[in-house]
Amino acid sequence: MSAAQARLSAVSGQLSASHPQGLLAGQTAIVTGAAQGIGRACAVLFAQEGAKVVVSDLDEGKAKAVVEEIKKAGGTAIAVGGDVTADDFPKKLVNATVESFGEINILVNMAGFTADRMLHTTPDDMFELMLKVHNTAPFRLIKEVAPHMRSKDPKDRNKNRSIINISSTSGLHGNVGQANYATAKAGVVGLTKTVAKEWGPFGVRCNTVAFGYITTRLTQAKELGETIEVNGKKIPLGIPGRGSHAQTDSDRVPDIPLGRPGSPEEGAAACLFLASDLASYVSGHTLEVTGGRGI
Repeated sequence: MSAAQARLSAVSGQLSASHPQGLLAGQTAIVTGAAQGIGRACAVLFAQEGAKVVVSDLDEGKAKAVVEEIKKAGGTAIAVGGDVTADDFPKKLVNATVESFGEINILVNMAGFTADRMLHTTPDDMFELMLKVHNTAPFRLIKEVAPHMRSKDPKDRNKNRSIINISSTSGLHGNVGQANYATAKAGVVGLTKTVAKEWGPFGVRCNTVAFGYITTRLTQAKELGETIEVNGKKIPLGIPGRGSHAQTDSDRVPDIPLGRPGSPEEGAAACLFLASDLASYVSGHTLEVTGGRGI
């Protein structure tokens, strides 16, 4: 266990003492892109905090493995596989959630990936794919959960209802080689603020998490050969020139004030805060989880 994970475990123990059934007890949470990385860490943490979790991912096999992990730990979860950009996916995901758990309290739009190229060599279709994955897909999912979250019933005002959209420091500051990804992630912020304003009167909160350098397959060495397959096309993941080894949270990063990358579990903890009643008066906000990078 890393030092960061040990600190999170200690904090989790303190929260469990004050919320013995968990911060999300009895609530239903959908997490897309939940088979690995920060999405998986979110699904596992939310389940530990009492949520019934819908683990959704393009890789249904890995999603089912996360569900088994949650169940072995005493939690409740189902897997829903599929491509977030598919026309029928939002209805499929929402219907499966309601059929299994009856309601939706939390939606985390985590699914996404990078397809880095210098701007002048980026094909039009790869630019448009980033918009489709990071903007259109969350928009359509939010629209699909509307009947289950925008309740006009006064007694539902006391229910926790939270949407979390995932952005990046690339969307806040731009990044070399990421014109497509940075543009899409900037759009996430505008979507979040609009939902916060339109759905706030119904008691629904909507916030953004902008991640910096978190150790996932998107930030490891491209030389490791990780790929994602979309519409039959393999897209390489990672950052070129980072070396032939995976980064660990002990690697020093000079331009991060805390001196290291973050872990997926630390990323998940930020999402837990915004998902829970701890952030009951936080909406329309972009929470930067960066270790201080970019300040």
